[in-house]
Amino acid sequence: MSTNNTINSSSDSLRFIIVGAGMAGILAAIKLREAGFNDLAIYEKADRLGGTWRENEYPGLSCDVPSLLYSYSFAPNPNWSHHYAPGPEIQEYFETVARDYGIAEEIRFGKEITRCVFEDGRWHIESADGTSDVADFVIAATGVLHHPSIPEIDGMDTFEGAVFHSSRWDHNVETAGKRVGVVGTGSTASQMVGALVDEVSELTLFQRTPQWIAPQNNPEYTDEERQGFRDDPESVAETRALFSQIYEDAFANALVDVDSPSLQGIHKMCVEHLETKVTDPELRERLRPDYRAGCKRLVVSGNFYDAIQRPNAKLVTSSIERMEPGGLRTADGEFHELDVLVLATGFRVNRFMRPMEVTGRGGVDLDQLWQATPSAYLAITIPDFPNLFMLNGPNGPVGNFSLIEVAELQMGYVMQLIEQVRSGACREVSVSKEAMEKFDIDRIEAAQTTIWKSGCNSWYLDVNGVPMAWPWTFIRFRAEMEEPKLSDYELR
Repeated sequence: MSTNNTINSSSDSLRFIIVGAGMAGILAAIKLREAGFNDLAIYEKADRLGGTWRENEYPGLSCDVPSLLYSYSFAPNPNWSHHYAPGPEIQEYFETVARDYGIAEEIRFGKEITRCVFEDGRWHIESADGTSDVADFVIAATGVLHHPSIPEIDGMDTFEGAVFHSSRWDHNVETAGKRVGVVGTGSTASQMVGALVDEVSELTLFQRTPQWIAPQNNPEYTDEERQGFRDDPESVAETRALFSQIYEDAFANALVDVDSPSLQGIHKMCVEHLETKVTDPELRERLRPDYRAGCKRLVVSGNFYDAIQRPNAKLVTSSIERMEPGGLRTADGEFHELDVLVLATGFRVNRFMRPMEVTGRGGVDLDQLWQATPSAYLAITIPDFPNLFMLNGPNGPVGNFSLIEVAELQMGYVMQLIEQVRSGACREVSVSKEAMEKFDIDRIEAAQTTIWKSGCNSWYLDVNGVPMAWPWTFIRFRAEMEEPKLSDYELR
């Protein structure tokens, strides 16, 4: 391993550290290898790859993006079982890609990076077990949905049953025939309710805020369809491109225009879905949100409304007051007997690289810089953190598109910045403070006319109530990713 303090611009001498072996980390390693960069290491805190698909193993887990779109463009999968694949298939897909591209052997498992410091022109990293390393570039592929948000419930330690977060599913706990409670009403909770209701004796859903539910039809691919994809790989690419265009035109671009006719159509569809599927007027009104569809992340489900109307299912809208040994008591005084409580309460989406200690040029501390709210130029780079790039970092299209396509576009952009160093044009590349400031001003202004700002509380909003997601069309994002504006960068 080279440890000198100057960068030789040849491919062989540049060293890369990738933090995280999920979707984006695997992608980064493959693209670096394709470009001739072979001195790389992937540090992964867990004992296997997969990111969010490794950590989430709850019943009913699936992706709400079509399978053919939620896959790498360069590694099509003709064997998906459904239009929207279940979680275990997605995990298996990433394991297969990593193995087929020779990336798995580069992953250093059980190595949680705790410190990352830019000194003498290079990045110095340390892991929790004392491992240290040095590199010219760091690619932070740490993901968004991986730090569980655990609510503080009085008396939780007194509960005699099992309680765990949905992303930390306890497979030693039997749910069949048990009284199971679920806290939350987002995508995870809706999938879980649909999967659990037929096996448990009682299912109680504790709802704080109702969600708009878009209908979903998730047919299996037939053997003939899968064989057709295998026989004609080009048809997979064509179908993927079609899904991408439909998703972009009908949904992604609509979210950034609060007055969009497409968005009004989505709201109408959700209202009709609620009113036609839920027969009990009282239950229907308790499930009806008081905000517009899309303001929160839209939940897509083909069976949630059916599940919540089963005789053994109960919707509770009174707030949780405390837990007791035998269950949970709500503010209306009612006691709900439970054997198992699952917290489908989401994630701390503002963490990104943190709690890793990241220190940039001149001792700039990332945690301090992001104390108010995390921000990054084009969701990729930060002033004074040279040669450090994020995939799916702050302010990206996290809420309105396939994160795989987002990461692929970003990695293509990052490779062009890396090329500035390989070509000898500079040793360090980072966005300028002026460009970052202008980006933030423009982003915050544009965010005011998005659906996320239309009157609800969601994980898209920062502490100031400003939507953190990409506030422009996906067409603009593609255009931005085509080629870096080098005038926005410091090249040293």
